[in-house]
Amino acid sequence: MNIISQKSNGLKGTVTIPADKSISHRSAMFSALTGGVCEIQNYSLGADCISTLNIVKELGCEVEFIGEKHLRIDAKNAFKKDRYKLDCGNSGTSMRLFAGIMASYEAESTLFGDASLSKRPMKRVILPLELMGAKFKHNDYKAPLIIQGGELFPIDYKTPIASAQVKSCILLAGLNTVGETKITEPYVSRDHTERMLKYLGADIVTDCNVTKIKKSKLTPKNFKICGDISSAAFFMVAAAIVPNSEIIIKNVGLNPTRTGIVEVMQQMGADIQILDSHTECNEQVGDIRIKSSELKAITIEGEIIPRLIDELPVIAVLATQAAGTTIVKDAQDLRNKESDRIKCLVTELRKIGVQIEESPDGFVIEGKQNLKGDAGLECYHDHRLAMSLYVAGLICEKSVCINEFQWVDISFPEFLPLMQTLT
Repeated sequence: MNIISQKSNGLKGTVTIPADKSISHRSAMFSALTGGVCEIQNYSLGADCISTLNIVKELGCEVEFIGEKHLRIDAKNAFKKDRYKLDCGNSGTSMRLFAGIMASYEAESTLFGDASLSKRPMKRVILPLELMGAKFKHNDYKAPLIIQGGELFPIDYKTPIASAQVKSCILLAGLNTVGETKITEPYVSRDHTERMLKYLGADIVTDCNVTKIKKSKLTPKNFKICGDISSAAFFMVAAAIVPNSEIIIKNVGLNPTRTGIVEVMQQMGADIQILDSHTECNEQVGDIRIKSSELKAITIEGEIIPRLIDELPVIAVLATQAAGTTIVKDAQDLRNKESDRIKCLVTELRKIGVQIEESPDGFVIEGKQNLKGDAGLECYHDHRLAMSLYVAGLICEKSVCINEFQWVDISFPEFLPLMQTLT
């Protein structure tokens, strides 16, 4: 499906962003680990989160939708078989986190996915799990992964990069391992796993970038999932750069390990206000009001990168409208996403007239720029790149055509209808 994005004269209104994908994944996985019955309100219907639900079913859980996005998971019969084939689709979160879970259960598991997922690096989770005693067969550290699960040993592991998926994988293996498993990151990555495990009663302690977990029995509880700030980011940037805009985004997750996008936009001079901040299920939630603003360039690097790694493609679009030179560093992990997001982003933004230079670990953008548009753009099967290019089209002099836009359905099938309510 190819779609057209064209210049907007202003975005106005209120939107409610769909459920946070990171929390949705974990709510289904951890419900399966409780061995009881949990209800989840506002579960994400993106393809990746549905892949996680299908795996939960394959593991023996009964999954019943009792409303459009409200489901019940009964895990009383989970983890009873000695062999599993688990289809992760396009979801790296599903593959990396279930690798940690399945490594500690007495069963043989094959984790596989689509062609895109099969190219993504899994060495970062395989190596620490092997240190714990897990046995793997793999294709040069890529999927499919065959895991012979069993009793593991606790480790004291220092991650080479700050990655919530790596940290979560090790924590989930440690959850079913006698002794204390300890993970130290170079910077703090998103902490949804830690918050949710604590909510469910796990013996877990976090001190800055160090997390420790001991073998624990999780208590079944219900979940109410907030809106995804990574999805909200596209609307935040659009409202900031499209003149005459003012929008309110309802029920957004404001976890401090995810609000790097808010901090960066505030540093750049964006007019952002947080409303009705409160806590639900051990996660901070609130509304965000944002208006079009005059922006200034900044340098983005270091400890904040793990807290906005997924938002960097749309931040690049934001930077085109910031006076000065915006520099992004320390973001080499962007090259290991659904696409090489640095290379692909630079390639496509140049097509619409953006002055952007690629670096090994980021990019440099000159602003403030008038974007020409009048181009056909590729998304490289990458949902976040596709949505970022759509936002860029809102400020182009001429319309742009984004090819294969259906990849947005991986994470945010509601994106286009919601955006069109504001234009």
